[in-house]
Amino acid sequence: MNPAKQKKVASPLGRFVTTLIVILVAFFLLSAFVAQIYYIPTGSMENTLLVGDYVLLNKLAYRFKKPQPGEIVALKYPLNPSKTIIKRCLATEGQTVEIVDKVIYTDGNIFRDPAGVKFIDKFIKPGIYSRRDNFGPQQVPMDALFVLGDNRDDSEDSRDFGCMDKNGLKGKISLILFSWKPDPRAPKLRSPYILPLIEIFFYNLYHLPDRVRWNRILSRV
Repeated sequence: MNPAKQKKVASPLGRFVTTLIVILVAFFLLSAFVAQIYYIPTGSMENTLLVGDYVLLNKLAYRFKKPQPGEIVALKYPLNPSKTIIKRCLATEGQTVEIVDKVIYTDGNIFRDPAGVKFIDKFIKPGIYSRRDNFGPQQVPMDALFVLGDNRDDSEDSRDFGCMDKNGLKGKISLILFSWKPDPRAPKLRSPYILPLIEIFFYNLYHLPDRVRWNRILSRV
């Protein structure tokens, strides 16, 4: 074969491979340094974030500024740093936090709960038995954050493992990209895998209008 013709035949394939490599490298760089997508697996941030939400983590948000009270942040889980938790920042270094009968005070002022905050238990636990409803006062140490879940009665947060080190801060959550409602009736992946995969695909395709939370797509939090 003529070398010139061989070069022309190989050229489109070479360009495709090069483009694919560039796209993959760009994707991994973006995921590592700029932004990342997280799936919400628990209800600790209800009703602001729901199980099945896919949220965008902005990794550059706190590169040049500090987290502010009220912002939703992603941090390393202190009991297992390989995992990520998403909570609301209530107070930053130097501020004093106190919870009195479920009402939060920062520096002596009531912290106004955002619309998504909820309480599922009307019973108020005394401070001598639990720190859920009565806590502190406690001053947030330097380079630390006090964080809570918006589902105040069912969240593991700074009331349990203390203030969070800023070194574990991964970024800010401000956008829901997509939301997929859990369905306990949906088929599960099981051996021998091929048939269940087909079943899962067609089940989800059929129930797509019901399972997608259309009103949450691209909504800000």
